[in-house]
Amino acid sequence: MTHDALNPRTLNMSVLVTPDMANFSGHMHGGDLLKYLDRVAYACAMRYAACHVVTLSVDKVLFKQPIYIGELLTFLASVNYTGRTSIEVGIKVIAEDLINKSLRHTNSCYFTMVALDEAHKPKAVPPYQPHTTEEVKRYERASRRKEESLKAGS
Repeated sequence: MTHDALNPRTLNMSVLVTPDMANFSGHMHGGDLLKYLDRVAYACAMRYAACHVVTLSVDKVLFKQPIYIGELLTFLASVNYTGRTSIEVGIKVIAEDLINKSLRHTNSCYFTMVALDEAHKPKAVPPYQPHTTEEVKRYERASRRKEESLKAGS
């Protein structure tokens, strides 16, 4: 497979939840989940922009359900929107019980990443052009989030 065969607008990553990721109640520690979310957003945005990126902001992360030790987490990430130097990455987290073959949607969130040049200054990114109906929907929702954020002054 060549790199061109990979979709530069998406990234899927899976990780097994191991005992070292447990909090005091025996579930996955929220901080560990946030670390993985940031890594996935970084990789997705970097693949799209073909340069280093940094995290500018993270929308609220709701912990809808606990994530259990031994589950396989799959992070489904996509570029939803681009500004001049920024990239919004949406991430959906699916927990899979490998024994019972059950899937649960545990988290979703949005990261805004900023592309950087070699001098670590913001760098223009290629404009995002949605191709599928789902991409158009995500783009429109991201555009509204961007407008609301600008109105709120954040």
